[in-house]
Amino acid sequence: QVQLVESGGGLVQPGGSLRLSCAASGIMINTYTMAWYHQAPGKQRELVAAATNGGFTDYAESVKGRFTISRDNAKNTVYLQMNSLKPEDTAHYYCTAARSWPRTDYWGQGTQVTVSS
Repeated sequence: QVQLVESGGGLVQPGGSLRLSCAASGIMINTYTMAWYHQAPGKQRELVAAATNGGFTDYAESVKGRFTISRDNAKNTVYLQMNSLKPEDTAHYYCTAARSWPRTDYWGQGTQVTVSS
């Protein structure tokens, strides 16, 4: 059974930082493109960042220069370092795995990030 388990979300003040983690089981992430999406209330789910198993990364324009996706294949874990957080970053963040990007094979349950003073 494949599981993607996100952690690290929470409440943070504007300008603060959080690091999200996504621990995978049942798959080896070194054969997948791993990505983070977010969805705010009343809005569509959006791609935040993606990292291929070859080391290529891509980011939404709104997070470039602030967020960094990384992967530790040995730990089978993907991270999203989020700096300079803004209230508009408030959303539920989901980890995904795609064998043939952009067709996603697996989704995690997500973790909530709330940026508020």
